[in-house]
Amino acid sequence: MKSIVVVLAGAADHPTDELGGKTPLEVAKAPNLNYFAKSGKVGTAKLISDRLPLSADVSLFNTLGYDAAKSYTGRGPLEAANLEIKLEDKEVAFCMNFITEAAGRLADPTAGGITTKEAKALINFLNKKVASDFIRFFPGSGHRHIAILKDAHGFEALSARTNPPENVTGEKIEDCLPKGPGEELMKKMMYDAKLLLQDHEINQVRVDLGENPANMVWLWGQGRTPELKPFREMFDLTGGAMVATREFAKGLGRLAGLTVMEVKEEAEEPAVFYEKLSKVAVEALEEKDFICLYLHTPGEAARTGDFKNKIAAIEGIDFFILSKLRKYLERSKESRLLVTPGHATLWKMKGMIRDAVPFAVTGKNIMADEVERFSELAAKTTELKFGKSTELMPFFITK
Repeated sequence: MKSIVVVLAGAADHPTDELGGKTPLEVAKAPNLNYFAKSGKVGTAKLISDRLPLSADVSLFNTLGYDAAKSYTGRGPLEAANLEIKLEDKEVAFCMNFITEAAGRLADPTAGGITTKEAKALINFLNKKVASDFIRFFPGSGHRHIAILKDAHGFEALSARTNPPENVTGEKIEDCLPKGPGEELMKKMMYDAKLLLQDHEINQVRVDLGENPANMVWLWGQGRTPELKPFREMFDLTGGAMVATREFAKGLGRLAGLTVMEVKEEAEEPAVFYEKLSKVAVEALEEKDFICLYLHTPGEAARTGDFKNKIAAIEGIDFFILSKLRKYLERSKESRLLVTPGHATLWKMKGMIRDAVPFAVTGKNIMADEVERFSELAAKTTELKFGKSTELMPFFITK
């Protein structure tokens, strides 16, 4: 049997007056999403427990059936795994974002949407000026990169509490710096990098062009590499694939033993991007009996406070991707599909919350219920509710 998981990351929301008391999911024209709901079962699942960080990677851990409370160690090691970085003894992986500092505040968590080419040049510059046996830098993409720090006491000495930069945008930097074991080393590295970066020619050109400079780095999400049982062994599969562009999703896929299908997100129209994703996903199903398709655009739009783009993302995914998967299900009767937002990201507050989110399952051996559309409200009317964060995947994938 073929099993397809589609994560519409952050698509769930709350009703707002701007949308006539409805949510983006309720407003969006999504006939294929609603078809999956009408032809299968709809319910709710709480995929981020109250004791864990409120983040998309925690949600994805639990969506895939891994207990994040036991396995999750931080965003950094996931993104390091995507770059296939092997941590040595006593080393800890950090997410390292280029940011824009202005007047002592974190003005832009993406450094003006710095390009990967520019960022790689700055990473090479930092490696020449700052790197040592105890600090290494690795280029990722855009503003997202990896720093590896080493201490004789390992994570214990580098476990300061850190903040994702998008969560503290606009705040005074001194109020949001790492606090706890290792904070002095982390602060020193961040400020040393600032002194070097602010005069770099790339940033001088960006300022001349009216673009935000990458004049500081931000460390967060540190941890050691988690040890995960291969996904195929957990659910008795022959092989699976992760289709995603977000580094943490690809890194988790690699750690879970899934084949990562590379899809580059370039400066292109959303329709072109979605078409590429759908093509890769359907081709992966020819060889694999499981795929997870992680789609980040609804949540990204919500984080900017743009409900129109959030609705457009849902509609674009429905038209260009879910339509192809619907056709696949119709011709492949030995198939099953699960779709869920994974977590809720409210466009009005520009952030995530811990709400239980809707899901729909359809396909082989799934008897339809009475729900006819995919929405937060419709899902709440059913008796199919999972309160434990790891219950959804076993329910879906059980043969």
